[in-house]
Amino acid sequence: MTASLRKLGSSSIEVFPLALGGNVFGWTADRDTSFAVLDAYRFAGGNFIDTADSYSAWVEGNQGGESETILGEWVRARGVRDQVVIATKVSQHPDFKGLGAANIKAAADASLRRLGTDHIDLYYTHFDQPEVPVEEIIGALDELVRAGKVRYIGASNISAERLKESLEFSERAGLARYVALQPHYNLVSRDTYEGPLQDVAAREGLSAVPYFALASGFLTGKYRAGVKVESARAGSVAKHLDSERGQKVLAALDEVASAHDTAVATVALAWLAAQPTVAAPIASARTVDQLPALVDVAELRLTGAELELLTEASA
Repeated sequence: MTASLRKLGSSSIEVFPLALGGNVFGWTADRDTSFAVLDAYRFAGGNFIDTADSYSAWVEGNQGGESETILGEWVRARGVRDQVVIATKVSQHPDFKGLGAANIKAAADASLRRLGTDHIDLYYTHFDQPEVPVEEIIGALDELVRAGKVRYIGASNISAERLKESLEFSERAGLARYVALQPHYNLVSRDTYEGPLQDVAAREGLSAVPYFALASGFLTGKYRAGVKVESARAGSVAKHLDSERGQKVLAALDEVASAHDTAVATVALAWLAAQPTVAAPIASARTVDQLPALVDVAELRLTGAELELLTEASA
């Protein structure tokens, strides 16, 4: 597959229009399966892999950092460090909680060790801490950039006000500036991003890299009334399955997917990829079989009428 890469905000990074989520590595995908998924993603032209230092601390017996470790082992085994964009996050690892300056720098060093690399391409603050001054957060991130440990910085789970305040401080002080934003955004969860947060991103030239792009699997279309799906995420989709909005979205997705002879998931990702400011939605695959529906977003172009149909169904 030859896909057009997309520029990530004001950075020099260009990314495949689907970021591969690493949250499943070391959770629902073991090391060998994770390697197979990563191989298939790269074979399809993918170059943008998203993880976090806390993945997957929620699994019994895990410590956090399992995803980074597996990703680092794959990168070294394949010799592809210069061919992939690695994004990871700070603030949620059990041993490195919060966004204090000392913690950010210590957590970055720990991530670098697990990833087995000397630099992180995109380093996000995972969850904002409003009680920590933006001056302290940006100052610590800037030190990492100046040290060559981080190329660019981004923010996830942040308010429009705090994002604006952070960008203004970076500008005033001449320090590293956020180039990307990772919001919770998809066809059935639009309110968190659309509005003030999206407005700041558009005005300031940030790229959005939405997580939960498939609403924990609901937007793959495999969850239907009366259908039992064996999945660790099954419980997360019930609220969408039982809502009128969810049913309208599924009906619209079915219609557009049929017209293109493609998967429902591909259509849901294509709608997201077509939204203002979005560079690449994030979606994860716990098996190689799940991957084609994700990477096919690079080739699918929806018509204006199809985008409008989906937008109205999800209103």
